[in-house]
Amino acid sequence: MQLFKDFIPANSISYVEELLNLYSIEIKIKSERKTRHGDFRVLSNGNCLITVNSNLNKYRFLVTLIHEITHLYVYKRFKNTVKPHGVEWKNQFRILISPVLNPDVFPKAILPLLANYFKNPKASTDSDIELVKVLKSYDLCDDKNYIYELDLGKKFSIYNGKIFKLEEKLRKRYKCVEIETGKYYLFNANSEINLKY
Repeated sequence: MQLFKDFIPANSISYVEELLNLYSIEIKIKSERKTRHGDFRVLSNGNCLITVNSNLNKYRFLVTLIHEITHLYVYKRFKNTVKPHGVEWKNQFRILISPVLNPDVFPKAILPLLANYFKNPKASTDSDIELVKVLKSYDLCDDKNYIYELDLGKKFSIYNGKIFKLEEKLRKRYKCVEIETGKYYLFNANSEINLKY
């Protein structure tokens, strides 16, 4: 637990310790990964591993950690007989997160959005753009740009170097054309982009 004390809110430490004491698990804190905040895996030797990105603020880190701990709990109970983010996972996630959904752990600005998200939690908190915006507002240094900040017709690049132009805002996503190929792609509203290409 010493590993987590700097990464999660102080009032959540003893609760996370309780969650982790039930099962044997290896936990690693990783450098930033563009495609995920954390993950849960069963290793070839049968041991379980959780990883969480080190660049997350303490509120996002806590939600991500409990998300991954939920995968552990569901795996221990059901093995691989249920969907990774199915009904069993959603119900277990609600149960495990509820003790920390209070103003002693999260700022009051985040709580209503978390409560709304947990009505039907998705595979990633990134699917809830309003929740993401509020969570990102607690980042220590957020000098990043996101697609929802762009005006139509603006160009941008992403981590793999491809250059796009924002064509249209759809209901939940942004339709963009890749400049080089003319192919269309859909981006989540909170996709991180680079304005220097």
